[in-house]
Amino acid sequence: MNDPNKDDGSFEYYESPQGEQPQEYYEYQEGPVLMERKKLSMWQRIGGGALSIAILFHVVLLILGAFWVFRTIYPPEKTVDFMPNGGGGGGGGERGMQYDVQQKKRAQMTPSQNVKRVFVEGAKSDFSIPDPGDNFGEMSTLSSLSGGGMSGGLGGAGEGSGFGKGSGGGRGDGKGFGFGGGGSGKMFGLIPESMRKRCSKEDRLERLTANGGTPQCDEAVTKALQWLKSKQNSDGSWGDKNQCAMTGLALLAYFGHCETPASEEFGQSCLNGIVYLVNVGSRGDNDGKLTTVLGDKHYPYEHAIATYALGEAATFCRELKVDIPNLMEVTQKAGQIIIDKQHERSGGWDYDYVTDNDRGGDVSISGWQIQALKACEHSKLKYKGMTGAINKGLKYLEGCQAENGGFGYAGKTPAGDGSYFTLTGVGMLCHQMWGKGGSATVRKGAEYLRANTKFDYNSQFADLYGHYYESQAMMQRGGDDWKFYNDLFRDQLLNNQEGDGSFKIPGGGQKLRAVGGQYADANINGAVYRTALCTLMLEVYYRFLNAGGTGMGGGRKSI
Repeated sequence: MNDPNKDDGSFEYYESPQGEQPQEYYEYQEGPVLMERKKLSMWQRIGGGALSIAILFHVVLLILGAFWVFRTIYPPEKTVDFMPNGGGGGGGGERGMQYDVQQKKRAQMTPSQNVKRVFVEGAKSDFSIPDPGDNFGEMSTLSSLSGGGMSGGLGGAGEGSGFGKGSGGGRGDGKGFGFGGGGSGKMFGLIPESMRKRCSKEDRLERLTANGGTPQCDEAVTKALQWLKSKQNSDGSWGDKNQCAMTGLALLAYFGHCETPASEEFGQSCLNGIVYLVNVGSRGDNDGKLTTVLGDKHYPYEHAIATYALGEAATFCRELKVDIPNLMEVTQKAGQIIIDKQHERSGGWDYDYVTDNDRGGDVSISGWQIQALKACEHSKLKYKGMTGAINKGLKYLEGCQAENGGFGYAGKTPAGDGSYFTLTGVGMLCHQMWGKGGSATVRKGAEYLRANTKFDYNSQFADLYGHYYESQAMMQRGGDDWKFYNDLFRDQLLNNQEGDGSFKIPGGGQKLRAVGGQYADANINGAVYRTALCTLMLEVYYRFLNAGGTGMGGGRKSI
């Protein structure tokens, strides 16, 4: 303690004994007595510390009150604005979807069982499906990517046939799709616009009408999907052979109507189908290969069709926050297999994924691989060598186009012993899907179809596989090409659907002008195959944004 008598010009506080109140001590000087006080700021004089706390407390109360008033009196806008950003695709200022979906009910679906058991033992996993109040029924499946039929048939005879033995060809036609970049929507903002547009019933029906369809077309699709659901196997697959291909086709039909694992009526069925394919791809001996017949040289058909379906599933499930274990891993492996198994010299794809032989592949097999890779690209997964594979694949297809515009089978000649180029739709579609819809290659193909295609469901001119591709390719053309084709096929399909939702065996007993048409078989595989193809054809009105514009005569858009 300092000496209080010491005059050093300072002042300090006197420390009082314990229990006494401190007293201020002021130093004496000769003359007037001066008392020096510590200066206080204005903020301190008005009680700044306590005032700060009070102000902060009231600001918090005001913010909470304003938030409550806004949420209660002015509910958040439910409209989802899906304006395209112009990136590479679908284009056009079309109206977005509207959903009344509460954020808290966007449930993440996770399996209730051990993951390895689900996939290794093939056990069925139970997923939590959003309750019907979420209006998920308005959001259907993913087939926007689903472009292609199945070469020559599943299990038929033919060289070129989908999954069979012998010597046949096949043809197909999947439809291209544009992608209008990322939208700002809460539910499907990252999904290509071409896929999102089918997920609003209002937009779906509007597009259907604008493109020459009728309400009966959508009713027929719903009936067909209900029939497919009723025929699903207990393990989630469809059919009794080539189940990966059949399951892939059924899922693409679901996705084409925007029926996803979140859908009210078809959600569990869709989910079970996806889990089945993931299960197959997760098996140790398959390691990403999606087929139940690895020893069959035709398995590239099955693998590509199933990969196509998983690519769409991955795209939707990522945005819907649907967590299916191993879905992304299997989809990535499956797509990479396609890239790695491209023929080294020709750029096509061949049976048994042979990469170095003189044949070099065929258009039917190659078309499925190219379409599957488009679905994989939309999934945003990473693939090594994707761009190079597509460039080589399209160059291979161009080399198979004849002077008359038709696409041959394994060269510039038609499949089998026929004169009709059944794979013309495949060649057109693959170019459209990858941004070449306005090329001379596609234009010449459309001219060939206008001059030569025929469709009569109950005669020899009922190649459903070929017309599945052609319907989508001509839809992408739009304008007069689409009007011509729509008049050709629409009522033929509507008039030949059975009362239970399936479709009649085509041909009326005549031999089809087709190669390997297993969709005409009188068994469960034939019924699933043709019903899926016909369903996808009837979904063509809204499954993709067509290259010809929003209607049959609209302005052209790149896809």
